[in-house]
Amino acid sequence: MVGKQVAIRDYVPEDISGLRQSNRPGQKWQEFNGPYYPRASEEETDQRLEKIAERIQRGDWAVPRLVAAIADAKTDQLIGQVSRYWQSEETQWLSLGLVIYESSRWGRGIGYEALGLWSQYILDSMPELVRLDLRTWGGNVGMMRLAEKLGYQLEARFRNARIVDGTYHDGLGYGVLREEWSERFPSGFAQSL
Repeated sequence: MVGKQVAIRDYVPEDISGLRQSNRPGQKWQEFNGPYYPRASEEETDQRLEKIAERIQRGDWAVPRLVAAIADAKTDQLIGQVSRYWQSEETQWLSLGLVIYESSRWGRGIGYEALGLWSQYILDSMPELVRLDLRTWGGNVGMMRLAEKLGYQLEARFRNARIVDGTYHDGLGYGVLREEWSERFPSGFAQSL
């Protein structure tokens, strides 16, 4: 999936060093992407990267993808990741995730394009889904704006559900129905760019 600024693709061997650097402690993106969860240790990060390297070598990717790299469309440099996970597999309730590693790339439409391409890919790949979901927290204003710009609607506010730096924040759930997505992007997201 290629847009004007980004490509959503499988990881390649050259991504491993970028992933290692991006997952070191103290990265700006970690302040916004689930800062209430414990961070992986260096050893756990190394183990995760070994598994990714093995998958790259085997070409062992789930269909549809569980995770994919976000790369610069011109340079193919790794700049982030998109993902999917079940809220409830029994009811086909799927959530999406997004992270752009370098804060210098935030606010430039990269997240919009990446999450839009990923949303379209998931809807196209999983016709049984009637909705997509994403989760964030009250301190991640960028993700809230991004969700709304793509047509995701605020559907849930869990008051004082997340603690970040000793302060309570609301947990937020956004969703978009397949028909809402189709109305917003009738020719598909990539065609709207």
